[in-house]
Amino acid sequence: MTHEPATVEFTYAEVGATRSEFPPGYHHFRLRRRIGSGRALFEAAGAQILAYRMQRGTGILVAATTPTAAPGTEMTMRLGIGRLGFRAHCRVVYVLDEPDRRGFAYGTLPDHPEIGEELFAVEYDPADDAVYGIVEAFARPGTWYTRMGGPVVRVIQRWFAGRYIATLT
Repeated sequence: MTHEPATVEFTYAEVGATRSEFPPGYHHFRLRRRIGSGRALFEAAGAQILAYRMQRGTGILVAATTPTAAPGTEMTMRLGIGRLGFRAHCRVVYVLDEPDRRGFAYGTLPDHPEIGEELFAVEYDPADDAVYGIVEAFARPGTWYTRMGGPVVRVIQRWFAGRYIATLT
């Protein structure tokens, strides 16, 4: 990793805000999609998310400083296509380990093209035994090219969120 966790700050002030109301001044995104049913699926999907299955399954994870998500874990992603690709760094902000929700959120570090936070989780609904994959984020452009990309960047984000959840099925 190129960043020292103790010296590199997040690129945004609202660290941890994916736990509650998203802050103003960002694009907000939420996707919740049913992936199946049963407590066993929930447990398996939760373990997969914490082991970075969503990022590995979409081919963007280059490295993580821990084998499973933990607060402070640094992650290196490869974003883009071919020679237009680049590395971007994030840090795990928190881990969800609740009876009916599992997952983690990471926040952007200085070389990331976006500024904000993203949550990757699975949720179990005991009322009907349903299991849902969840991707939620608040973000704004952090570079000239993401500013220029405008709505296209948000379309790509939605497409990737669907791919993340598809890795769990």
